[in-house]
Amino acid sequence: MQRSLKFWEEQMDLLAQQDYVVIDQFLNTEHLKTTHDFFNQKQAEDVFKKAAIGASGSEKIIREIRGDYTFWLDKQRDQEIRPFFEEMDEVKEKLNQLMYLSLSDYEFHLAHYPSDSFYKKHLDQFDGRRNRMISVIIYLNQDWKTGDGGELRVYPEGQNTFDIPPLENRMVMFRSDVLHHEVLKSNTSRKSITGWMLYQPAVLPYLAL
Repeated sequence: MQRSLKFWEEQMDLLAQQDYVVIDQFLNTEHLKTTHDFFNQKQAEDVFKKAAIGASGSEKIIREIRGDYTFWLDKQRDQEIRPFFEEMDEVKEKLNQLMYLSLSDYEFHLAHYPSDSFYKKHLDQFDGRRNRMISVIIYLNQDWKTGDGGELRVYPEGQNTFDIPPLENRMVMFRSDVLHHEVLKSNTSRKSITGWMLYQPAVLPYLAL
């Protein structure tokens, strides 16, 4: 979806000022349907794996901390959602142009939170690995309503905690290195594409959160 430079300037100003930004109706109708179809296809293929905690090689599955399942995306392999990658290329370009971040790559996965799952408060950074700069979430929850749970709770420095409902086609971006956040318990199936804009190239597909 083509957006004006003014639009991106406003969004990047917000990101710089408050460490996060929320953009609704991010994908156009056709691209949103394509993304839903791809997500449903991968669920039917049973390729999601239980998410772990820690850098690749030292990751652990700790159900008391996180309960989601993931499928890592590959830009060359997953041509069915090429429009999504094109959107992320634009986001990366605007971050570099307007925030001078010198981003070189990104990494994304499909994320599924079954009912009663959650992810406790954390930062999207590893000890010894600081290349994740901007976290990006695009929600795919059709007909989400209050009571379904799975909100993103954010902890802005010097501000009150607040919750962001995971509405369909809502994109949330925030600084990976400073914004603590958690996923509240989901009372229904919760779906998203989640990933990070990187200083260094991603090594796919075996990465942990």
